[in-house]
Amino acid sequence: MASADLRQELDCSICLNIYTDPVTLRCGHNFCRVCIDCVLDTLEGSGVYTCPDCRAECQERPALQRNITLCNIVGSFLSTQSDQEKTGIFCTYCVDSPVPAAKSCLLCEASLCDKHLRVHSKSAEHVLSDPTTSLRNRKCSIHNKILEYYCTEDTACICVSCSLAGEHHGHRVEILDEASEKKKEKLRNALLKLTRKREETDKRVQRLQENRKEDQEKAAGITKRATALFRDIRRQLDDLEKRVLNEISRQEESVSLSVSDLIQQLEIKKDELSRKMCHIEELCNMSDPVTVLQEPDTGDLCDTEARERHGDQIHGVGDLDVALISGKLDTLSDIITGLNKGMYVQEATDILLDVNTGNITLSEIRTAINAGIYVQDPSDLLLDINTAGNNINISGDMKTVSWTNVTQKRTETPERFQCNQVLSTRRFLSGRQYWEVEISKSGWWRVGMCYPSIDRRGRQSYIGDNNKSWCLCRGWYNNNNQYSVIHDRKEIRLPDNIPYDRVRIYLDYEAGQLSFYSLCNPIRHLHTITATFTEPLHAALWVWGGCIKISGGVRKSEN
Repeated sequence: MASADLRQELDCSICLNIYTDPVTLRCGHNFCRVCIDCVLDTLEGSGVYTCPDCRAECQERPALQRNITLCNIVGSFLSTQSDQEKTGIFCTYCVDSPVPAAKSCLLCEASLCDKHLRVHSKSAEHVLSDPTTSLRNRKCSIHNKILEYYCTEDTACICVSCSLAGEHHGHRVEILDEASEKKKEKLRNALLKLTRKREETDKRVQRLQENRKEDQEKAAGITKRATALFRDIRRQLDDLEKRVLNEISRQEESVSLSVSDLIQQLEIKKDELSRKMCHIEELCNMSDPVTVLQEPDTGDLCDTEARERHGDQIHGVGDLDVALISGKLDTLSDIITGLNKGMYVQEATDILLDVNTGNITLSEIRTAINAGIYVQDPSDLLLDINTAGNNINISGDMKTVSWTNVTQKRTETPERFQCNQVLSTRRFLSGRQYWEVEISKSGWWRVGMCYPSIDRRGRQSYIGDNNKSWCLCRGWYNNNNQYSVIHDRKEIRLPDNIPYDRVRIYLDYEAGQLSFYSLCNPIRHLHTITATFTEPLHAALWVWGGCIKISGGVRKSEN
């Protein structure tokens, strides 16, 4: 059946368009489901339903059965029509209505639909091809013959006459299909290379997008920490201001009370002096010499001594008040100066508390302030899990290490320790800075610093057991409860009556000094190691049977 005839058979008699979801009535006629539903709806009140084609009647609304076979035929036809109509080429001989062409005859220079293709000549000279509008381009412009060959020397499509007697005579020629396949193979190779390059470009774009996302997340984290830091600084500054003002008010009140008491005593003494002066004036005005002479003659002397004593007392109280207030103001001035230099607010608050409790002297305050201690970086000192041994746990915030008897099965790398040890991600190349740790009271531990070139295998990899590391430790060989400082297996024992649950490690890289402090009250200096540092230094932690937590970020000390 020709395409046009098939097209007519697939039309709905109601909408006159190709079937959409075709359904069948009992009489066998087919309609679009939507179309027949509309017709049946109009007949709803008449009491009888009729077929639009044959007028077959039924009393009840007929059930609609989906015609699956017709639905499949419509789908196939539409798919074929879509492919043919995409070419935009129609049969040359269907003049009444445009019918998509199925083939093109190169000899006839005409396009044919299925109907006309059946009656077309089947002889060899009538070469059929896919539908095309460039039929003239498929023939030789000189000999008007079909192009059958490809001249590889001139890269041109030629006919048989061109290859035998024409300008391409003697040239190397190939059949068009073979030449086309060769060119397609080259194009496929080029396409493969371009595909690989595009995939590589896609990967680069993806990596850049991931890097951008990581940078955005990192910036957001830094912004959050910076905001929290400044918020904390403002809070502590407000607290410090209240403490300072309260201290000034307290000193003012104390001095005022002392001065008030002294003024009251002096007023009493003034009244007594006025009374004696009146008595002396009375004696001076008496005419009776006996009465004058009978009065004691030591009054003037006593009064002079009393005045001298009270004069000294007044002078002494004045000096005491000035020294007291001046000392407090000097202390506050030093603290403010230290804050202007960048001293961390918590340090200033701690100093002020120590002053009020008498745990620190004014000279010690000035020394601490002149050191200019401040936070170098809001980021914390973090542990490098790539160096962590398989019998230690690292917390999610990368600040706590604890011992475990369950192996963590981490990937074996040259950087990873075989022992229960881990290094920091950050390294120290210069300057003066310190960091602090909190240590559990159980188990053995070591805290200190080492070079990145330290061994990662064997007992010589323990910090303190080689010439590339220095540490403070608890439990060294057979001394399970002994506290020591160790370098290159040489031990310096420390007293055991000092709390070691909070420790500060202080580094002066240029001076070659590594010091350990116990953060008790007051802070106790444990030991200072002197060395010449030749490599960057990493913080190092070793633990067995307990845990160690980095309790703060790296802080830097500068003059």
